[in-house]
Amino acid sequence: MKLAILSDIHSNVFALEAVIADVKKHNVDYMVNLGDILYGPIAPKATYELLMKHNFITICGNQDRQIFEATTAEIASNPTMKFIIDDLGEDPIEWMKSLPFDKQLSDDIYLCHGTPSNDLIYLLENVECGYARLRSDNDILSLLNGQKSPIICCGHTHTPRTVSLSTGQVVVNPGSVGLQAYTDDEPNIHSMENFNTMASYALLEKVSGEKANSKEASSTKANESWKVQHINVPYDVKSAVEACMKRDRQDWVHFLTTGRKCP
Repeated sequence: MKLAILSDIHSNVFALEAVIADVKKHNVDYMVNLGDILYGPIAPKATYELLMKHNFITICGNQDRQIFEATTAEIASNPTMKFIIDDLGEDPIEWMKSLPFDKQLSDDIYLCHGTPSNDLIYLLENVECGYARLRSDNDILSLLNGQKSPIICCGHTHTPRTVSLSTGQVVVNPGSVGLQAYTDDEPNIHSMENFNTMASYALLEKVSGEKANSKEASSTKANESWKVQHINVPYDVKSAVEACMKRDRQDWVHFLTTGRKCP
């Protein structure tokens, strides 16, 4: 079995196009989308239409909820949200409402956006100091809240990581397809930075134990291992930036062109 794991597209259809083209080179069995799909000042409707052309297994992210739960007052006070709502129309919003919070994809693989119980909490990263630091093994296990699958796929932090736990489980965050840096004020002010401008995704492949490369992350179950490969894909950043400039989102322009927080 081989899967392409995507997350946090954030309406960046240009990055998504490049990732899908790259995925096609790897002969995957499934494409997985871990949420935060259409929120962003780039191309929400076009992103939705591109996704509908492909057979993704998709779960909901916190900012997908933010779109379909937005009140009239929230829309009026947030120009980006108003643009998203106006651009999408009814069908994409109804589609997001239908997405599951999480998914047990197989006996081995569990999918969530944040943690198994909360899509707003970072599973792997602690940001109390203002930037991402890996949580302790015990903290991650506590946030898993009894989820025992050998492979846990999560998103939300835009930070590509593969983390082996003391239980033998492996947590994979594929990073973000569409946004390589951002600043947020919840749970406290912090910034996430990947320091590059490329789209990010991960390949997850089940291989026999003797073929597994010891330098690559794997979780052994019986005579098999999971191999994880993080991939960065160049894409048409210029077009994404032009869309952000039309929406007066200079912060996104900086994030997309540098992969760093705003000065």
